[in-house]
Amino acid sequence: MAKREQRRERERERDEDREELDERVVDISRVAKVVKGGRRFAFRTVVIVGDNKGRVGIGVGKSRGVPDSIRKGTEYARRRMAKVSLVGTTIPHPVVAKHGGAVVMLRPASPGTGVIAGGGVRAVLEAVGVRDILTKSQGSNNMLNVAYATYKALQLLRSADEIAAMRGKDTKETKPFWTRRGEE
Repeated sequence: MAKREQRRERERERDEDREELDERVVDISRVAKVVKGGRRFAFRTVVIVGDNKGRVGIGVGKSRGVPDSIRKGTEYARRRMAKVSLVGTTIPHPVVAKHGGAVVMLRPASPGTGVIAGGGVRAVLEAVGVRDILTKSQGSNNMLNVAYATYKALQLLRSADEIAAMRGKDTKETKPFWTRRGEE
């Protein structure tokens, strides 16, 4: 009896977790596999899942039908969610990352700026919960590579405390200037 109640409680918690996640389908493309009788077509979808509180994951699903590929991509993205360091509604410091031919630059912005980004970069940043940021996407405009480059850039971020410890400085000195203004 107690085990059954525990199982129901876990299922309820899992359902609540699913409801609060932000799922975005960024790209759906048709891919072909050449076989003896001709071509077999399938769909590849890029799905971004985030909780708007500092966690994000990217998944790629491939299937003969679009709904199946979206489901596969979503499941993979949920399993691969990672934590990101944020300062309020922006990132702690500028960062550049590359994946394949795509290069993405992210820079922190003061409150009220908004998300200055396009396509795959915007989807990843909004899913993670960033509200103020400046970005530039260079090189390839392949949606999958741009999304992965953004994900890599977010993984490179360190909190103000970590940076201060590495440099041997006070935490206040490593925070963005608009947060220091109010403390002085």
